[in-house]
Amino acid sequence: MFVVIDGIDGCGSTTHSRLLAGFLESEKLKVHVTKEPSSFETGSLLRKFLKDNSIPPTTDALMFAADRNLHYYNEIKKKLDEGYIVISDRYKESSLVYQSLQSDEISIDWVMEINKHAGTPDMTIILDVDPRVSLARKSGEDLEKFENVEFLDKVRALFLERAKQEGYFVINSDDIIELVQEEIKKIVINKL
Repeated sequence: MFVVIDGIDGCGSTTHSRLLAGFLESEKLKVHVTKEPSSFETGSLLRKFLKDNSIPPTTDALMFAADRNLHYYNEIKKKLDEGYIVISDRYKESSLVYQSLQSDEISIDWVMEINKHAGTPDMTIILDVDPRVSLARKSGEDLEKFENVEFLDKVRALFLERAKQEGYFVINSDDIIELVQEEIKKIVINKL
């Protein structure tokens, strides 16, 4: 099973991906945790680009698509084929939301098109949190070019709109970690 945990920056996707993996491993299941940007060279380059305002939004979108394609075929699919449950901290939905809001030149349809070769998750969970809360969780040097309240308000709204359209699970991650994780576990156990 391929599970994605996604949401705005600072929503807790990294923490909850790790906690979910720990829980599933305690249940004697084979689990592989990964994240985007990936650990490949494309992902390293992307992490630099995310701090650089001179990089055009279309380049960001194309780089994310290239990194995701490599990530899917060289890591995610291999682990799925070996019988692992793969949990990805972010995936396609982040690109669809963030990149389409970055520029009028970028549509959701175009981002879908350039990402069409990367596999589709079996389950996507969106962690929802107010951007004011999510930004308070990050320190100044950790901030990327997208991370301001005005932009993240739009990102949050589009994540929620897409979750409704696509039938994704939405969990409020403003609560204490243990309660949020319990909700995630319930959803994943039901799917398993």
